[in-house]
This record gives sequence, C-alpha cells and structure tokens, in this order.
Amino acid sequence: MDITTEVRPGANRYACGEGLLQDLPSYLAGFRKISVITGEKSSNAFKKYYRKELHYPTYRYDGSSSHENAVELANKIGQAELILAIGAGRVIDTAKMTAEELNAELMVIPTLISNCAPFTPIVAVYHPNRTFKAMGFMKRAPFLTLVDSKFLLATPKDYFVAGIGDTLAKWYEIEGITRNLEEDKKSAYVRLGIASAKAIQELLLADAVPAINDLEHRKATPAFSRVTDTIIGLAGETGGFAASFGRSAGAHAIHDGLSYLESTHEQLHGMKVAYGILVQLAHTNNLDEIQKLKAFYQETGLPLKLKELNVLNTSKEALEPVINHAASTNETFNMVDPKITADQIYEAIQIVESL
Repeated sequence: MDITTEVRPGANRYACGEGLLQDLPSYLAGFRKISVITGEKSSNAFKKYYRKELHYPTYRYDGSSSHENAVELANKIGQAELILAIGAGRVIDTAKMTAEELNAELMVIPTLISNCAPFTPIVAVYHPNRTFKAMGFMKRAPFLTLVDSKFLLATPKDYFVAGIGDTLAKWYEIEGITRNLEEDKKSAYVRLGIASAKAIQELLLADAVPAINDLEHRKATPAFSRVTDTIIGLAGETGGFAASFGRSAGAHAIHDGLSYLESTHEQLHGMKVAYGILVQLAHTNNLDEIQKLKAFYQETGLPLKLKELNVLNTSKEALEPVINHAASTNETFNMVDPKITADQIYEAIQIVESL
C-alpha cells in the first residue's frame, strides 16, 4: 500500500460562513472525550473572538511541528475521541500527527488564512530545531474544517499574503510536473487536479489584490471569501486529486532549502514558496511568466528577491545549504527535472536576482 499515490480530496466536511463559531457546541456534539491543541497566539485570538470557555483539556504545542512533539502530546492526552486543533499551519499539523497517534478524529478551526493545512491529510514535518524534515501523509483527513470568515478577518496581512503565495504555487508546480507527461498517461484525476490548479491561479490573479484590501478594511466580501476558500480548501484539492503529480515541486524544494538558513526562520512559509516559484520558472526558462508575475508580486507584497527573505549574502558558498538540499534526491525539484543539480539551482537563483 502506498498512501501517497491515492486520491485524497480533503476534509470529510468543510463548513465556511460568517459567525459559524457561534454554533461550535453543535459541531462538537456526539464526542465525549475531546482535547484541544493550540498555541499561545492562536489561543488568544480564538478567545478574543469566541468569548466563551471551552471546558476541555487544552495542550500547547512547542512551535516545531515535529513528530517528537506530537508523540509527547499524545502521551499527555492519553485517550481522546476528538482532537480539536485551534491555530495555523504548525499547530494544525502537530494536531494531525497527535490525532493519528491516538487514533482519534480531528476537527480544525483555523485562526489564520495562510495555507491548506486545515483541509488536507498531509503534514509538513520538521525537526525539533525547526528545520524541514519531510512531508507526512496521515491515514485520516480532518473530520471537519470549520472556517468562520468573520473570525478570519483578524488574519494579519502578511500571513494572508503568504497564503496567496503558497497557493499560487499549486498551478506552477503541477504544470511543471505534468508538462512533459503524455496526454494518454494523464488519469481522470490528474486532469481534474490540473484543472483545479489552473482555476486557483486565475482566481488569485483576479481576486487576491481586492481581497487583501478587503482584509485591511475588515470586510468579508465575496472576493475575500473566494480567496479564503481557495487558500484553505481548493489548494488541497490539487494534490488530493492528482496525488504525487499535484503536490510539491521546485517551489517547495526551494522553501525547504531556505529553511536551512537560520536567517529565514522567521520568514513565513508562503513567502519562501512564492520566491521558489520564480526559481522554478527560471530553471525551466519561463522568463516571460516571471515578468507577467512581477506586477502581481509587487501589488500583493510577495518577494521578488532574496533580500526580502532576510537573505543578504547570495554567494554560492552562502547558499550551499539551500541549493544542495533543494537538489537532493529526496526533494521535489526532481519532479520537474529528474537531473537537477545544485549548480543549476544556483544559476536559476542568480537569474531571478538579476531580473
């Protein structure tokens, strides 16, 4: 059995609307042993909006999104029918691993609009020191993803922008993976994944800038709701439908490599992925597409240069941890180019830096 090749669309249930959290008790009905996993900032944001007490054992993750922390939390919890994750990407991924350790269902309340972690059965696993380790594939998707669009208007702008960058990569990575795949070898689900990724790209290019403005003015407009659903829900469908043909490729490999530079540890996931899109496009010689994206990156605040990710030294020696990791055989740049080398990735970075 290879779970990574299976079609796994996403959460069992996806509920989105203004004020849905006020009905939280009804969503929790039927579960007796419930434990909450959250973080300090996530907990504070939730309490500020919800204003009611959750009378369930509550546990804090350690910030790492590591399997070690998930096992530690599972041991503390002991038994649970439901894990309620309240937070953003790393909190949610930690809760997914904890729920799997306990063979429990998972309900997710995202506190930020920043990625598809609330929706998918996939996790980004890090080492305890916060360097990237691997992608993990859970046996279960979330039982319910509860998206309160009014609550999520409190998302900091930089996280929202990062979510746009991470989600935009869905099109460029699946296109890079499948561009040389013969049509008769594209299954129905791969074709559906490609179509969903293209819809994501078109929606973001049309709605992302207005949605950022709506966020700043705390207005849950149709454009804001569409981008919210795209980042949290639709993004997960691409890899869910197309499996390995629709998941990480060059853009995420660059993100993973950048995690080995301590100066980038405070940079958001989606910002590093957005820069990775440009590197992947440079490697595949799609320079016209980079030029088309330039205005969009400038309008949204996505990074066009490494200095915007707090990487000031762009020499080959300084970037060796990045390029060596991104080009390694266990990374995903080889989904675009099976013969990718560290030298080629460095050359692509230099092209992006010079544009």
